[in-house]
Amino acid sequence: MNKTKHTSYQIPKNSIFYQEVIKKSRFIVHIGHTPDVKSAKEYIAGVRSKYSDAGHHCWAHVAGEPGGSHMLGFSDDGEPNGTAGKPMLNVLMGSGIGEITAVVTRYFGGIKLGTGGLVRAYGGSLNHAMDELLTTERIPETLIEGTSDYSQQSIIEQELAAFNIINIGKDYKENISWKIILDSREAAQVIAIIFDKTSGRVQFELPDDL
Repeated sequence: MNKTKHTSYQIPKNSIFYQEVIKKSRFIVHIGHTPDVKSAKEYIAGVRSKYSDAGHHCWAHVAGEPGGSHMLGFSDDGEPNGTAGKPMLNVLMGSGIGEITAVVTRYFGGIKLGTGGLVRAYGGSLNHAMDELLTTERIPETLIEGTSDYSQQSIIEQELAAFNIINIGKDYKENISWKIILDSREAAQVIAIIFDKTSGRVQFELPDDL
């Protein structure tokens, strides 16, 4: 069954570069938009490659909808267990933002920070970087499909104009085959209105879980 999301959430609108020096160690923070785990891994690899001479590349991600545990990940990358990746993940989860990955690169400055100092440094530098992050709404999408006569095209398009339509696909043959991607929260209303305005001659279909 197709799992269509019905809730919106915030995602990163911009990428962030931020750095600070803590007891001579330099902490470089990168934050990016990563819709899934694959893109999160690619983002982390890109930062690691850019700063290949650094001692640590600690990271955390919420690679999908906030609250989806299978989308969570983190790594201390050689720092003492629990001092980097987990504090970073806590910052991301606390923000309520989805589809986000953060990487904190550390250049060691010769002074050991201790476990508490590392937790504060990784979590704190990420918190400071998050202050600069802009977000935008992730609209939950779904696909509805249907077939109409050519005489009904203008009626359907006129009704669709009042809704949050993301994409309209039309295949012109003997009839018009419609594939419409829209805000899933409006899908049932769109179907009902088009059914009414075409006197029941056009019936769009929803995924099974809607």
